[in-house]
Amino acid sequence: MNATPADLRSWLTGSLRRLCAQETTSGREDAGLPELRKLLRELGATVVEQPVAEGRTNVLATWGRPRVLFSTHLDTVPPHLPLRLEGEVFHGRGACDAKGQVAAQLGAVRTLLAEGREGLAWLGVVGEETDSAGATAALGLADRLRDLRVLINGEPTDLKLATGQRGAQHLHLRCVGRAAHSGSPELGRDAAWPLLDWLQRLRDQARPVDPALGPEVWNLGILHAGEALNSIPASAEARLMIRTLPGSTFVDEARRLAPPEGTLALTLDEPPDRYPEIPGFERAPMPFGSDAPTLRALVPDRTVVLAGPGSIRVAHTLEERLSLADLEAGVELNHRLALHFLGD
Repeated sequence: MNATPADLRSWLTGSLRRLCAQETTSGREDAGLPELRKLLRELGATVVEQPVAEGRTNVLATWGRPRVLFSTHLDTVPPHLPLRLEGEVFHGRGACDAKGQVAAQLGAVRTLLAEGREGLAWLGVVGEETDSAGATAALGLADRLRDLRVLINGEPTDLKLATGQRGAQHLHLRCVGRAAHSGSPELGRDAAWPLLDWLQRLRDQARPVDPALGPEVWNLGILHAGEALNSIPASAEARLMIRTLPGSTFVDEARRLAPPEGTLALTLDEPPDRYPEIPGFERAPMPFGSDAPTLRALVPDRTVVLAGPGSIRVAHTLEERLSLADLEAGVELNHRLALHFLGD
């Protein structure tokens, strides 16, 4: 394997083009399997494929008896945006989230192998953007990873190590009323107004801030009321997502502030997680979630790092991009992290 900067740059450019050539939005991740297999074969990996669902396969590659495991996800959000290189910036779906993470991690593996090192593994999982089915299934690979010292999970963190991640809760708020003709509203009871007032009371509540994880935030994702313009709504509902902090009281506050006609259901509750400080590496809070809390169970002492090149500010947007310089810096970051945990 060549290891000069020019050779690495050429390899990264070609690899990212290959990885982004196929649409691998959640549910159709296997469209990218042929090129991924080729890349791993070129790196001399021992590859295990783990079917998760129809058209959805986790991929584990190993070099020796793994002590350091790189991981990231194989799926992207829609719509698919073909990759293009403008100057030295990659534009397109997956550029940083997360095909760029794959390239940066495998670039680090390539460098480490050229230095004569082993004890490495790489894991690509399906479904991170939707149901995290791949991360859950990947725990079944633990017997192949008994000697792990660390999981390095790749996400666009601006090359900083995440201090942790906030939890996630989904709340379903609902108010009931009584339908009536819009010409005689006094005969009905509009369900929309108490729901809107409920939401406003929640908006008026100050949210806490954690020095390591940042502020607790929530958003109104779905709002629905009524069935026709000329009828008084008999029901109204809102679906909220809360990025929670340890000790969150949001659900209790929502119950306390509910109107008499309101009900609340907690449909998802994932706890927040904190990640260790690694000497010599810059850290920062991150505003997003990842598979790291699930996948860290693969490491006997649960040591995990969440880091990678690119910015979450452009992930999931039509302007998703990653510069070649950042991609190279991602290789260097992953290389340094691996050496730290390999004991060198």
